[in-house]
Amino acid sequence: MLCNRYCREMKNIDTLLHARWVIPVDGKNRFLEHHCIAIHDDRILEILPCDDAREKYSASVSRNYDQHALIPGLINSHTHAAMNLFRGLADDLGLMDWLENHIWPAESLHVNEAFVHTGTELAIAEMIRGGTTCFNDMYFFPDITARVAADIGMRASVGLILIDFPTVWANNSEEYIDKGLAVFDHYKGHELIKTAFAPHAPYTVSDQPLKRIRTLSDELELSIHMHIHETAHEVSEARKNTGVRPLTRLYELGLLTPALQAVHMTQLHDDEIPLLASSGSHVIHCPESNMKLASGTCPVKALHDAGVNVALGTDSSSSNNDLDMFGEMRSAAMLAKISTMDATAVPAEQALQMATINGARALGIDDITGSLEPGKFADIVAVNFDTIETVPVYDPVSHLVYCSSREHVSDVWIAGRQRLTDRVLNTIDESRLKADCIRISENIREN
Repeated sequence: MLCNRYCREMKNIDTLLHARWVIPVDGKNRFLEHHCIAIHDDRILEILPCDDAREKYSASVSRNYDQHALIPGLINSHTHAAMNLFRGLADDLGLMDWLENHIWPAESLHVNEAFVHTGTELAIAEMIRGGTTCFNDMYFFPDITARVAADIGMRASVGLILIDFPTVWANNSEEYIDKGLAVFDHYKGHELIKTAFAPHAPYTVSDQPLKRIRTLSDELELSIHMHIHETAHEVSEARKNTGVRPLTRLYELGLLTPALQAVHMTQLHDDEIPLLASSGSHVIHCPESNMKLASGTCPVKALHDAGVNVALGTDSSSSNNDLDMFGEMRSAAMLAKISTMDATAVPAEQALQMATINGARALGIDDITGSLEPGKFADIVAVNFDTIETVPVYDPVSHLVYCSSREHVSDVWIAGRQRLTDRVLNTIDESRLKADCIRISENIREN
């Protein structure tokens, strides 16, 4: 009789994840020990002690992660996903040499819908296996990128690319914008896919298209994702051609708003940081790409101290060579310390915030993801600390940033649906994908 009453009182839900540590990144709890995440209808229902969860809930799926940390899914706030197929094509070069003499010619020869489809699938596979559950992209054929992400079940903000000159995607600014708006209309209200305007950079987009983007951004409530102040050469050329630094020009055009995602920002004057802070603009830091291309160093500590939201991105695999957000967290923390000669700059907890909730804020989705909190989508990553490389554990938050790596990611959920199980992708045929990539790479090599 008691058993029947007890069973009736238990609530039936979809999933219970019991963990040694839960790191919610919620601004309240650094980490929770021996806690459980209850998931129902794709969202987090409750986070509670494991013993309480066993008494309160009956779940269709219940998994124990006795030596794991459960963390929010990582958010890669700046990618060019399809460029995974150019990984290693032109290394050890400066940005403009890399772009003008190698990447842009390769793109003109090889980029088409099939290239973007396969390259995006490869990038998503790599990101899921590395604990990334959402990416913010900028590349040609955004309709294909969105379709691939939606089919796989990956969260994405897809950039509606804009450049002054013709490419395989469009011939002029009007066509770029019109085709982008069609993608926006198609995915409006989609659970996983959102869109953002993506003018490439100040040096590739003129004033009139930027003014139109600014107006449309307000009307449609879309973010603006743009490379800005990436190198000293970019800034000096802008001053030579326009008489002002790029950030000043964008300010005069009205683009410095909470909608702006300013990528790289390695060349900032002290008086530009308060301008960014007062405008509510977001900065997306890509430490490894900036180091590899010798572009400069984003002043993350100064931006953070001024109240600017700073998120993390990898940039493309052709300038970084991987889409590893664990590596970016570690690099961001280390680079901030050595560039300021301050060992307290960008501590582990801040690095993790940059890779999770700060990215969600930059993308305008912090109400649905970026932290583990009731009501948000269950975008969750399990990180195994029971390995030779990760024992013992004194502080799981520091361990994530300074010790663990993407190879320690065992399981991934996006909107409550498991996309990686014991390091096996659930919605991607890895063998077929690798064969497709090798076939495309052989064609690139021959041409």
